[in-house]
Amino acid sequence: MSKPHLTCVGAVAGAHGVHGNIKVKAFTADPAAFAAYGPLLDERGERLFTPKTARPVGKFFSLSVTEKFTREQVEAMKSTKLYVPRDALPEPEDEEYYYADLVGLTVEDQNGAVVGEVQAVHEFGAGDTLEIKPPSGPSFYHPFTKAHAPSVDLAAGRLVIVREEAEEARGDGAPPE
Repeated sequence: MSKPHLTCVGAVAGAHGVHGNIKVKAFTADPAAFAAYGPLLDERGERLFTPKTARPVGKFFSLSVTEKFTREQVEAMKSTKLYVPRDALPEPEDEEYYYADLVGLTVEDQNGAVVGEVQAVHEFGAGDTLEIKPPSGPSFYHPFTKAHAPSVDLAAGRLVIVREEAEEARGDGAPPE
C-alpha cells in the first residue's frame, strides 16, 4: 500500500486543560477547518487522533478528540505536525495552490532551462517563498508571486520562474552573493 499524498494542516502546541484536550496551531486558510477533514495523521500517514470539536483559544484551538490521552501524553506530542490526505481537502480556487501540490515540481526558468525541483514552500511573513534544489549545489529561495513564478502547471509537473540576470550569469539559479 502506498503512502497517501498528505497535506499538513496544523501542529500540536501542547495540552489544554486537564481533560486531554490538545492545543493546536492551525495552518489552514480558514483556521477552524483543520478539524473538519477527518482523522489527523502523522507524517507517515498513521492516525494520531480523530477530532470531535475545536474551539478557538487565542491564536490556537482547543481540540477534543475521540481518543483518550493524559496531559503527559499530549505534551509528549508537542510540535508534532498534523496531516490529512490531500484528497480530503477542497479543490483550491484558480491561481491558488496547496503547498503540498507544489513540492516535487520541476522548476524551469523563463527560457525553458531546468533550474531544479521545489523542495518546500515557506511563509516567513512577507509572502510565500519556494525552496528550490538545483541539480547541483545548495538549495536557494525564490519568491512565489505571479511576477516571479508566472506559470504553474500541476498536470505537467512543472513551475516556471523568472530569473534575474545575475542568477542566470551564475548558472546555478542561486541569487547573487
